[in-house]
Amino acid sequence: MKKLTASLLVLVMSSSIAVANAQQKNDTIKTKEIEGVVVTALGIKREKKSLGYASEEVKAAELTGGTTNTGNVASLLSGKVAGLQVNTNNNFGGSANLLIRGYKSLGGGGPLIVIDGSPVNNSTVSGSTFDYGNFLSDINQEDIESVNVLKGAAASALYGERGSDGVILIVTKSGRGNNDGSWGVTLNSGITAGFIDKSTFPTYQKKYGAGYGGQAWNEAPGPGGYNYANFVDDASYGPAFNPNQLVYQWDSFDPSSPNYGKATPWVAAKNGPIKFFETPVTYINTITIEKGNKTSNLSLSYSNMLSNGLLPNSELRKNTISAKFNHDFTDKLHASVFTTLTLQDTKGRNETGYSDNVVTGFRQWWQTNVDVLALRDAYANNGNSNFSWNRSTAADGTPQYWNNPYFQRYQNYQSDNRTRIFSYAQLKYDISKNFGITGKLSYDDLQMVVEERLMNGSLPQAFGASQLNVSSGYSRTNVKNSELNFDVFANYKFDITPDLNVSGIVGGNVRRNLIDNIFMSTEGGLSKPGLFAISNSVRTILPPDENYAKKLTSSLYATASFAYKNFLFVDGTYRIDQSSNLPKANNNYDYYSVTGAIILSEFVKQPWLSFWKVRGNYAEVGSSTDNYRLVNTFKARGEGLFDQPYFLANPNLKPQRSKETEFGMEAQFFKNRLGFDIAIYKTRTIDQIINLPVSSATGYRTFLVNAGQIDNKGIEVQLNGTPFKSDNFTWDVNVNWSKNENKVIALNGDSQNYLMASYQGGVSLNARVGEAFGALVGSDYVYNANGDKVIDPATGRYLRNNNQVIGNITPDWVGGIRNSFRYKNFTVSFLIDVKKGGDVFSTDMYYGLATGLYAETADYRESGLVHPGVNPNGNVNTTPTINPGSFGNVDGYRRMPNKRFIYDASYVKLREASIGYSLPKSILANTSIREAKISIVGRNLWIIHKNLPYADPEAGTGNGLASKGNSIGVLPTTRDIGIDLTLKF
Repeated sequence: MKKLTASLLVLVMSSSIAVANAQQKNDTIKTKEIEGVVVTALGIKREKKSLGYASEEVKAAELTGGTTNTGNVASLLSGKVAGLQVNTNNNFGGSANLLIRGYKSLGGGGPLIVIDGSPVNNSTVSGSTFDYGNFLSDINQEDIESVNVLKGAAASALYGERGSDGVILIVTKSGRGNNDGSWGVTLNSGITAGFIDKSTFPTYQKKYGAGYGGQAWNEAPGPGGYNYANFVDDASYGPAFNPNQLVYQWDSFDPSSPNYGKATPWVAAKNGPIKFFETPVTYINTITIEKGNKTSNLSLSYSNMLSNGLLPNSELRKNTISAKFNHDFTDKLHASVFTTLTLQDTKGRNETGYSDNVVTGFRQWWQTNVDVLALRDAYANNGNSNFSWNRSTAADGTPQYWNNPYFQRYQNYQSDNRTRIFSYAQLKYDISKNFGITGKLSYDDLQMVVEERLMNGSLPQAFGASQLNVSSGYSRTNVKNSELNFDVFANYKFDITPDLNVSGIVGGNVRRNLIDNIFMSTEGGLSKPGLFAISNSVRTILPPDENYAKKLTSSLYATASFAYKNFLFVDGTYRIDQSSNLPKANNNYDYYSVTGAIILSEFVKQPWLSFWKVRGNYAEVGSSTDNYRLVNTFKARGEGLFDQPYFLANPNLKPQRSKETEFGMEAQFFKNRLGFDIAIYKTRTIDQIINLPVSSATGYRTFLVNAGQIDNKGIEVQLNGTPFKSDNFTWDVNVNWSKNENKVIALNGDSQNYLMASYQGGVSLNARVGEAFGALVGSDYVYNANGDKVIDPATGRYLRNNNQVIGNITPDWVGGIRNSFRYKNFTVSFLIDVKKGGDVFSTDMYYGLATGLYAETADYRESGLVHPGVNPNGNVNTTPTINPGSFGNVDGYRRMPNKRFIYDASYVKLREASIGYSLPKSILANTSIREAKISIVGRNLWIIHKNLPYADPEAGTGNGLASKGNSIGVLPTTRDIGIDLTLKF
């Protein structure tokens, strides 16, 4: 992988220098056009050359033009911005995690999302086995004009406490219409289909069938002396397949099966679990209507999305309506209004993690003799009942561990619907050419209803408010999350001297956040089968779990930007916040930034140098905490009973602070044919608000404190090149690469470890003093002085050493290479997305190797395996593993240390590819169509390199820290291919 990346870079750069140097006489480009104007904090437009911090803009064509419509804007940023790490998964309607410049906080954290200067919610519904997606997916990608990523503290300091993890600024399109003042209409229609990448799903062995005990069968022989298969054992470590051996299997008890009452040949199933998946297809249609003139412009859009997932009984319907209106009442009074409404209904999201996730069963606890299509027929032909392959006994068809997967999907499905409204209205009055006042009101409201079902006859499981084991149930969650922002600020600009001018803003913000969630569930099961209603509870329901939280933040801010002779720029920002979630003594906190930039190309006049700038900055930012952290609250349990919380609140909390220094350089050569942008930074985050363990003698498990320090440092590189350019053909290349290193410097007092998440098998995700953030802790091998793995000569198995750091989720570096080609009316582009390093614990391999599912388990069950390593005396091991015929004795969780299942999470992916053709203007001349383009687009077309077997190393269980570092029951990745048609009238 290293050679591949290096070779591409050498080819691109050498080609660019050689060809651009030969062609530069044909280019006429101005220095101002090289850098351009970008949108910065609070929606303020600035010349990019004046900025003293790193920011990176992605235009709409680069964001959406070369790939399928994913339905989630966040995922479209993969591989396109230096310093931005994007983790996507294949969950139906699932999340995309965004991270800028590594983890700075023990709580994780992601960037603030801002639309046209107004913050929007990008959180998710937590506390569930389902991934409900990050709420940025509610934004219609066809409304986006550009995305600007503010990476460091200096770039985002104006957003106060919420900008500590960076900011992603989204600029929406304004109406333009046709030149004659008539309406302009754009129609966009696309269809995408997904096809499973088989390298991300298990390859099963086909030599052995159901069971744990090698040659042992289940129970005594049945009629005719034939054996019963081990349908009770959810593993494939049983007897070897033999077509001459007749066995009573699970379908011998299915009255609707042709095998009913029969003993059938003991062979591997014809149809394995991969046949369980369906072909996901997505249809998206968008219409945009625009009109504009010198004083007004209007844009209206409607988008409809219909999609099904990989798993049966899954469907997502999303409708988005947007409107944007800009109007100049006079030469001095200007108004802007934007609103978007999203209505989404989703049914059948896939479960994640361990739980009753059917994909966990396919990857860990399955029998290779079970035909999945026979299970489909058993479900359909037995009144949609839970006819499982995993019977308790020959006489008892009650599921032992697993439901019939079709029953699970069609009867135990979840559903959710949400309504999202985001709107803002802005009024600006220009008092003079140097002074203006702006008022802005924005409102973001999300309301969601989530329903989860457990049909009568299900395998008993923990469910509902009490988490008691029941075989049926229903729960409902009502979510309301709203935010109101009001900003008033004055902008100013004047000349101090003919060579020195100053500009900036002075203003304030008031923000109100509201969370109002209610959770209710049945208790003891459903009284009437199949009636999913809270009132259909067998037992008296518990009081609703209500979470009502308000937060008020008031802020004042000011900026000053000095420019001297158009080559020296110095900026300063200051903001003070007051948070209602902190105690009065500590609820006021301020932060500031200072930046500088020098345009060296104003002094070095060379024909080959188009632009050259150096920059630097220092900034401090702070952040508050969530509601109800100052005093303990209690939860009502009915009949005058209240639950005491497990954590101890802290009335003396103070804000977390982060301090960052950054230096950078950017340059363009040969009239913008070759260029680079490099940034280096160092960040120190202190006084973090964390929940640390405390002695149970106190009556609590954890307590809140200000503690901990994490240091980050890194480098970001962005390269652009045009190796060839002519009237008919252009080749553009963009490369980004970034490396972030972090270290946990301290926690609290003598504390050396902070637990962030726990996984199956005793593995955990931690912040450990002296280690990089995200340490994976579990059992390791025992090593001798030479670093050899030590093996017990009596068993042939590795010795284990518990509670060791066995991996880390932090990648060594991430990057992307995008090539775009244009030949006359044809366009071709592709994006290579790369992540190097970082580790993942595969719970699937941890269990699946022990249960005998995977292909590599087939060849050692008689003779065992001689593991590489040494005996305690230093001699090379020659002992085969003993008793290899019993499950898990050779490999897997029963005998191996956790380190065995730690894999390098690196990948190289062909993330995007497209081929497009635009009809010539001559063909459209006598029609009402102004532009017509058809494209074949693809996404995740090829995992060029990975080290994790049978799964995509990028896929996680959902959103947030807990989804990192653990590969467990994830859906296979799909290669998505689509056709996109755009018509403009």
